[in-house]
Amino acid sequence: MNRQTVALIPFLLLLLMAACQSGRTVNSPAANSNAAPTASSTPDELAAAGASYEKNCQVCHGANGAGGPVKLEDGTKLKVPSLREGHALKHPDSEYHKQITKGGDGMPAFGEKLKPEEIRDLIRFIRHTCQGGMMPPAEPMKPMKGMKGE
Repeated sequence: MNRQTVALIPFLLLLLMAACQSGRTVNSPAANSNAAPTASSTPDELAAAGASYEKNCQVCHGANGAGGPVKLEDGTKLKVPSLREGHALKHPDSEYHKQITKGGDGMPAFGEKLKPEEIRDLIRFIRHTCQGGMMPPAEPMKPMKGMKGE
């Protein structure tokens, strides 16, 4: 092989690697004209949960989860906790599930209104939207049978 050919081989390998990493093909556009178009974005997995939040939670917790003083239609005044800071960040998902399902402390129960998967998705929505995608704290350990404190 001559020196020019040997010098071109690494350059061609780099081009080929770049094409593979970018997802582009080295074929001409005509060769792919019959290919079906692919979606450039995925659907919002939390759209339904966002609609549920807007319908069931936003009136008290606010559009961004900030909470605060709220006066309900019947005149009841509530101090609604923030979902963005404080205690809300320290609760594991099981605490959210319990609060949403059973209610309490002025919050209505949604266990009869929402399916378990809707509640799970609502918690994911709150973690993603109100808490910047933070990972939930670890669930508390349950004592094993036969151990003290049972």
